[in-house]
Amino acid sequence: MTTPDPRLSINQATIKRANLAAALRATADNGVQAIGLWREPVNEVGLPTAASMLADSGLRFTTHCRGGFFTLDEGRARRAAIDDNRRAIEETATLAAAGADGSTAVLVLVAGGLPEGSRDLAGARECVRDALGELAPDAAAAGVTLAIEPLHPMYVSDRAVVSTLGQALDLAADFDPSVVGVTIDTFHVFWDPQVLDQIARAGREGRIATYQVCDWKTPLAADVLLSRHYPGDGVIDFASLTRAVLDAGYTGDIEVEIFNEDVWATEPGEAVRRTAAGFGAAVSPWLSATIDSA
Repeated sequence: MTTPDPRLSINQATIKRANLAAALRATADNGVQAIGLWREPVNEVGLPTAASMLADSGLRFTTHCRGGFFTLDEGRARRAAIDDNRRAIEETATLAAAGADGSTAVLVLVAGGLPEGSRDLAGARECVRDALGELAPDAAAAGVTLAIEPLHPMYVSDRAVVSTLGQALDLAADFDPSVVGVTIDTFHVFWDPQVLDQIARAGREGRIATYQVCDWKTPLAADVLLSRHYPGDGVIDFASLTRAVLDAGYTGDIEVEIFNEDVWATEPGEAVRRTAAGFGAAVSPWLSATIDSA
């Protein structure tokens, strides 16, 4: 087995059918050094147990997924969402402390889609800004970075009114970069003609909290949420995006996050091996090229 790139992290969504114990085992046993976790499997076993399992695995912790879903009118549902995000901040801090050296306390945020019956995108984004203002003090106190993830515009109605890296950076601008940053996910931003300029801006502002990669290939699945592919299996230019992220100063781990029924049906260890191979072929060369040219 070829040794996986030391900067590769397996986002738990890539092996979604595995419970927490199986996900940790499949990642560590196949030589990958880091993992990003999801809240549901963590909460299935309880936070203290999850933290202990992570510590025993020897893996770095890279992100916690996910918080957000802020586009709600003021009322009971919005208060519940804010309180749930406070719990997610606590989880993130606890898991980061349990991970191996080099772990990062990053909570990925998905903004939320348009409220039912609404066409007011600008107003929905202001709801996101207001929620960040409420949560920033909690994140700062816990040492957690809230990482706004722009999602491809096809998700704007149901998942994220933040569609571009520029919009995410505009929302983050009111806050300290250590408290509110951005997630750069190739699947969601590769199409944007401004993406390279916005990555450079994110670097200047110190806001790149995490870099996630997977590929885009058509036809899309009937459920477009499940249309991600192994790096190298589609059309995304990982060379330009990865060089831009590294040139912007990002030095952290790089997650592969895949939502795909065929990948989920693959035995977890095999999915990790295929992920590592795709990453090694499609992403790793540009990491080395950036280092060599520095």
